[in-house]
Amino acid sequence: MGIERRWLDEREHRAWRSYLCLRRRLGARLNHHLWADSGMSEADYEILAVLSEHPEGRMSALALRCRLLWEKSRLSHQVRRMEERGLVAREANPADARSAVVRLTPEGRTAIEGAAPHRAERVREHFIDLLTPEELDTLTRIGERVAARLDALEGPGAPAA
Repeated sequence: MGIERRWLDEREHRAWRSYLCLRRRLGARLNHHLWADSGMSEADYEILAVLSEHPEGRMSALALRCRLLWEKSRLSHQVRRMEERGLVAREANPADARSAVVRLTPEGRTAIEGAAPHRAERVREHFIDLLTPEELDTLTRIGERVAARLDALEGPGAPAA
């Protein structure tokens, strides 16, 4: 017996394609501005933002990878490139000698503190200011519902398949 396929109807297809287009175009626009405003890539920004929000400015590579939903090799290569520029440093993990801790350097903190206000303004310009407070609330509920479903299926912080 075959599985019954539920195709998207016209309305559902339009909503899905609209979301995909929004995600790609908004991401590309924000990445362009991030580079122009700070000389930073999206990957640089994500790592620096996560580390800067952590109380000690450091996290185990595993915790950072899980938070970003990245593959191990992607994080390793990105951290290496950022180390070469002095934005982060890798240290031995005192809790597990086989793993590393990624630490935000003073240069990395300066970089994220310089980039964040521009990033926030660009997100506001191209997204937040285009929506009403009610639409923002609806979008938040949608995002939280989808995330909860994915967490139930995969577990919170599970690496992307």
